Amino acid sequence: MTEIINGKVVYNELTKNANGGTELMARRMVEYIPSDLLEGVQIIHSRVRDLQPDVKRILVCHDMANDPEIERLGDPEFRRNFDQIIFVSNWQQHTYNMVLGVPFAESRVIRNGITTTEFKPKDNEGPIRLIYHTTPHRGLELLIPAFIEASKHYDLHLDVFSSFDAYGWGERDQQYEELFNLISEQNNITNHGFQTNEVIREYLDKAHIFAYPNIWPETSCLAAIEAMCSGVYMINSNLGALPETTSGLTDMYGFTENMNEHLNRFFNVLYHRLDAIRNALDNDVFNSKMRTVASIASNIYNFETIKHEWIDVLNQVKEKRWMCGFVLIIILVIETF
Repeated sequence: MTEIINGKVVYNELTKNANGGTELMARRMVEYIPSDLLEGVQIIHSRVRDLQPDVKRILVCHDMANDPEIERLGDPEFRRNFDQIIFVSNWQQHTYNMVLGVPFAESRVIRNGITTTEFKPKDNEGPIRLIYHTTPHRGLELLIPAFIEASKHYDLHLDVFSSFDAYGWGERDQQYEELFNLISEQNNITNHGFQTNEVIREYLDKAHIFAYPNIWPETSCLAAIEAMCSGVYMINSNLGALPETTSGLTDMYGFTENMNEHLNRFFNVLYHRLDAIRNALDNDVFNSKMRTVASIASNIYNFETIKHEWIDVLNQVKEKRWMCGFVLIIILVIETF
């Protein structure tokens, strides 16, 4: 529901306090894309509310294809409101085609991106530092018991950045009150609640592992992108678009709907990797390996590069308007003879 209208980010009552991935991407686009290309264009992120008249319209889909908010895209008449439909992963584009019948010819994939920074070597001393920096409903309830058990055998610390305050919906944290109470009882877990992206990026520079037993189908995953670009070793399930987003750079295991089995799978991967990571840190080879991961990920997800795909789309959309007018003029000229 966050929009870009004539080069300005516009929020509504639900998004005015939001700082989620959708809002970050909208702000990034305004920062990186030439302002003249954004003039006369409405770019709607995720959910359609008001359609601006006399502008070119682009819909950027971030939600899953089975989200009730997006089911109108199954109607060809509704799709005609948009000059271009953008998906954030090929996996998402395929699901919209299968579930809603959105033709591939009417859409395009442009991956999410971030402002990349230089890799900062991780500390070889002290505990192995884990991080979880996405909302609670995506797998935090599986991470905490696995972390507590692993802590009985290894020197670990976990930084948790997890709250629906990221979307301005802090009241939704109440359903996780018991989990957050358990977190507060652990000496080696720091619950930071909601923090800005800048703060999270600072902690990613210190983290060794992004522990992500994901149970929510991601259509992309900015948390994963930020972790990989920071050279953080990531352990995650293969749900949704994560295999595509992680590009073979992470430690991935098979998702299962059975939560007890999922917990076991995640714990087994985490537990058996900790020895190797500890040895790699002690032998000073961890940073060498993760510097390579950061370099590859940064080449893929640097928005300085991705912006050119947006520039191409915006030019095509604007040329389409000019071509339509040109064709109309030709028709009128022909009819006069």
